[in-house]
Amino acid sequence: EVQLKKYDDAEKSFDKLIKTHPSYYNGYLSRSQFWLEKKDTLKAIEDIDKAISLDKHLSYAYAQRAIIKFQYTKDYQDALADMNEALRLDPNMSSYYINRALIKYHLDDLRGTMADYDRVVEIDPNNLMAHYNRGLLRAQVGEKNKAIEDFSFVLKYEPDNYFAYYNRAVLYDELGNYRAAVKDYNKVLDQYPDFYSGYYARSEAKRKSGDISGGKSDYQKAMKLYEQQKNTNKNYEEVADNIDESENDTSEKDADKVRKESDKNINKFDRLLVADNTDMKSKYTNEIRGRVQDKNFNVEIAPAFVLTYYEKPDQVKQTISFIPEVENLNRAGILPYRVLLTNAEMALDSAKINKHFVSVNDYSKLIEINPNNAVPYFGRALDFMLIQDFASSLDDLNRMIQLSDNFVLAYFMRAVVRFKQIEYRASTQDFDTQNGKSVTEAFSLPKNSASSILLPNSSSNKKESVGMDYEMVLRDYDKVIEMSPQFVYAYYNRANVRCAQRDFRAALADYNEAIRLRPDFSDAYFNRGLVYVFLGETQKGIADLSKAGELGIVSAYNVIKRLGD
Repeated sequence: EVQLKKYDDAEKSFDKLIKTHPSYYNGYLSRSQFWLEKKDTLKAIEDIDKAISLDKHLSYAYAQRAIIKFQYTKDYQDALADMNEALRLDPNMSSYYINRALIKYHLDDLRGTMADYDRVVEIDPNNLMAHYNRGLLRAQVGEKNKAIEDFSFVLKYEPDNYFAYYNRAVLYDELGNYRAAVKDYNKVLDQYPDFYSGYYARSEAKRKSGDISGGKSDYQKAMKLYEQQKNTNKNYEEVADNIDESENDTSEKDADKVRKESDKNINKFDRLLVADNTDMKSKYTNEIRGRVQDKNFNVEIAPAFVLTYYEKPDQVKQTISFIPEVENLNRAGILPYRVLLTNAEMALDSAKINKHFVSVNDYSKLIEINPNNAVPYFGRALDFMLIQDFASSLDDLNRMIQLSDNFVLAYFMRAVVRFKQIEYRASTQDFDTQNGKSVTEAFSLPKNSASSILLPNSSSNKKESVGMDYEMVLRDYDKVIEMSPQFVYAYYNRANVRCAQRDFRAALADYNEAIRLRPDFSDAYFNRGLVYVFLGETQKGIADLSKAGELGIVSAYNVIKRLGD
């Protein structure tokens, strides 16, 4: 009805929805979008206020309210407070940092703005808007070489971004690299042949580089275009912009600070770039649609630990993964890179994948030379695992164990790869690992229930074969623990497998042992807390989740708040 512009009908439907379900926060959030369609920002904010009163943990509600306050009421301080709260609840949402940066910029907090763009780049390294805007800020504060790096990064992915070319040209000019500046100015003026400011800038760069004739020609061109545009009012937007700068109208002055993506007026080259849908209507509405069908708050248990060469950085988490067997392997130097034990695996880009394909070929040559040497099988198994060829990885691990049955990491790795294979099949072949979900999706926490956790319905199809797969994983972890009783991550991983089998009492025993061996094991506390909650021992669960939060698992606090509600 809203999309069809049947606003009267839509209002009646919203009224009926909210009257029937007065505690349904998404009803208020959806209606807030409707009020924005009708340009009634006061009612939009009232509905978001109501939604937050029903559930104070809705990060996107705070973010949307912040945008309304920023864009419509110009209440920047309140907008900043709301965006801060949104980020407290969801600290890894890059779009929130981008919007907060915009708010800070309008509060003249340049350093704070740049810090937010730094955070966006950290979370999402290929975010071109963050790089572009950070380049503008770096130029403003005198970090010219760093600004050039940002604009160059943008141009690597957007070779037709003439705003980035022009800004980089200006910086090259200021740093005395006149030839590079002229080269960038050329690209801009080929696209914008009436841009008199560009001709003037290029005339200066040419003159400084020794091209006096070229500089004079560009200067004359700039003056001619300026007079033409002045007389015909062709460049009305720039004239209006200059007039606005001398006025005291806050909204007009604020508008001068940004340029929307669709705005290709090159005269706005020095303005921060913002998305065309700054109010996030489209993105926000889609998010609501998803949540309408997902009323429960899904909680994923912390994943198993694996051997790998790569790990996602985590500045919050305090626990450092260490086991003597891995340290001894690294000291031996038999593998080309340092092996890590982590449950924060980093996805491989194409360059890394290609590197490991090459490594597989290198190990294959070593195996051809000496097929009884166990080490190349282990190295190649690790490469195969990283490129997701689990069957080949298992073949190599089986062969290594035949050749050297006392290497504990081979059993650990085989358990890891077998479990990955189970999860991979579950995600690609549309069958249940045990009862419809993978181990990391075992728990679903109802928003208004502290004493129960919903589980997917069990499925008997292929249950027997999957059960055997799990049994083989457990046997390998049993062997690891038999060979190395202090191998804490074997207990933890075995507990995760038992969660997948819904053998929660056995999982508790393994988490208990992992925590006994490592009292600062944050992931074990987090997972044990979820198991306790599922078993109805909520207070024990909250205590474990609190401990996990103290040790750096920030999401644990969100779970506790849900339980408290």
